[in-house]
Amino acid sequence: MHKPLSSLSFLVLAGPLLAFLTLVYLIPFLGVAQWSITLPEPGLTQYQRLAGDPLVLSVFLRTFRICAMVTVLTVIAAYMIAYVWVRGTPLQQRLAELCILIPFWISVLTRAFGWLALLSNRGLINSWLQSLGFISQPLTLVRNEFGVIVGMTHFLIPFAVFPLASAMRSLDERVFLAARGMGAGPLRIFWSVFVPMTFSGIIGATLIVFVFALGFFVTPAILGGGRSVMVAELIYLRMFQSPDWGLGAAISVTLVVIVAALMGLLFRYARLGDTGVSK
Repeated sequence: MHKPLSSLSFLVLAGPLLAFLTLVYLIPFLGVAQWSITLPEPGLTQYQRLAGDPLVLSVFLRTFRICAMVTVLTVIAAYMIAYVWVRGTPLQQRLAELCILIPFWISVLTRAFGWLALLSNRGLINSWLQSLGFISQPLTLVRNEFGVIVGMTHFLIPFAVFPLASAMRSLDERVFLAARGMGAGPLRIFWSVFVPMTFSGIIGATLIVFVFALGFFVTPAILGGGRSVMVAELIYLRMFQSPDWGLGAAISVTLVVIVAALMGLLFRYARLGDTGVSK
């Protein structure tokens, strides 16, 4: 049994990290929060503007809609990859590892421009479809929400795979043997036993992907072409192009609060998953 760390040992080990996080994240965030209630004049004017501005509200709704679609697609794709990675043959597992790890070695900017080269009007996909005679005019695959969703989903799949794979690896094989012994077929075992037992991993992957998606900037800016502006890009526009630092700061604080609430849900479900407690 491990001996608990003393308060002094904890401070020695965690103190540098806490100091770094305070210096790099907490102090700048407090400065932004101060801007949101002091610029251009003290008060909650910017939050009132945020709540009543149709443009800002439409951007938030678009962001939540895109993030929801990206989350669903990402978790479904990640679940299949994680299943192969955990329960496939050795060759299948190696291929799945490549699909998971290679995206980590490529920057988000490179991936976004790669998708732009594939999906643009003169890109590879439209060129192939036209050369094969399937279409006569190029399909509009970028500078819209479709391109944004494709790029974000591709980037976020690896982040969803790890919690799903962790949940799958923790399953007891005797449960599946018992299900087979009672006459259940492979599909029945998968949907009625395997999927419910990995529910904590699904919840964790869903929250992780949704939280990451809320703060996306580069991918929507490149693949959306200014036509599918999301919250992070709106903050940039308000801060550096309007400039309207007070409203930009208020949007930033609102986004951080939303992310903090979602992270609280993630930690709660993580604890429930660790202890085996069901809601």
